[in-house]
Amino acid sequence: MFTGLIEDVGRLEELQRGAQQCSLRVATHLPMQELQLGESIAVNGVCLTVTRFGDGSFTADVSPETLEVTSLARLHRGSPVNLERALRLSDRLGGHLVTGHVDYVARMTERKRDGNAWRLAFQYDAPQMEPLLVAKGSVAIDGISLTVNTVEKGRFSVTLIPHTLEQTTLNACQVGDLVNIETDLIGKYVARILGGGDASEKAGISMDLLARNGFL
Repeated sequence: MFTGLIEDVGRLEELQRGAQQCSLRVATHLPMQELQLGESIAVNGVCLTVTRFGDGSFTADVSPETLEVTSLARLHRGSPVNLERALRLSDRLGGHLVTGHVDYVARMTERKRDGNAWRLAFQYDAPQMEPLLVAKGSVAIDGISLTVNTVEKGRFSVTLIPHTLEQTTLNACQVGDLVNIETDLIGKYVARILGGGDASEKAGISMDLLARNGFL
């Protein structure tokens, strides 16, 4: 579990892709003495397991499924990546609950100044996920916890303050670039309960529905 507050922007040193396995190696300023084999690190919002570490870098295996449904396969040597270690139970939850399980990939369609901040817009093709994006709700973009500004069909926008831009990879993200999107975890469970299935199913709220789910 993560919070969406980026600890470091690392640099991809190597992405090895073979017929049987794939792994990536990331250079980072994260304290090596605190890392452990098998721990989870979110890389651009994708939860990966540390398999090796030392000398200012760590290595993680990547499954074919992960490469297929995220933007990791499009990275190249030298690409900046957002990094966050797993949440400890004693930590403050400064962002929102993020699992590191990417729902879909979106494309930036707009980037413009908005006072001292920047407004970014993203387009996506995942209609089953549309109910999980709500104005003023939470979304993780490449692992960054952000607040949704506006929502339209297949499109949403966020606003970033200068600090967030400076401390994450979105500072270099341009129109046309792909990003990993994870919708709000709590929203997924609510949609599942109310819809009786996935987020694309629609159902009204009735007294019987509330009673069956323990609210009455």
